[in-house]
Amino acid sequence: MYALKNKVQLIGNLGKAPEVKNTENGTKMARFSMATNETYTGRTGRKETQTTWHNVVAWGKVAEIAEKFLTKGAEVAIEGKLVNRTYTDKDGVKRFVTEVQVNELLMMDKKPAA
Repeated sequence: MYALKNKVQLIGNLGKAPEVKNTENGTKMARFSMATNETYTGRTGRKETQTTWHNVVAWGKVAEIAEKFLTKGAEVAIEGKLVNRTYTDKDGVKRFVTEVQVNELLMMDKKPAA
C-alpha cells in the first residue's frame, strides 16, 4: 500500500495546449491546465455539472509526448502525484502552488478517420 500514499488519477480535458520549456540541464518540462467534470443531480432534480481545474506538470519523456500530441480540448487520462511548492513572484509575494506531477499519460481522444 506504500505506492498508494500519494497517487492521483484524473480524466479530463486540456484548457490550452501545453507550455513547454527546457531546463538549464536540458530536461524538458510541460505545464498545462486540465478540467475534470463531475455530474450530479441537484436539489431541484436537474442534472448539474461541477468543473474543477487542475495544474499539471510533466517532465522528460512524458513532457515530450505532451508537447507532440496534446492540444487544447484534448481528453486525457493522467496518473501522478500531488506536489506542493512555493515561489516568490515578481512583486515579492510568496505564492503556494499545488500541482499534479504526471508519470503516466493516456490520450483518450479517438483518432480522426483517414
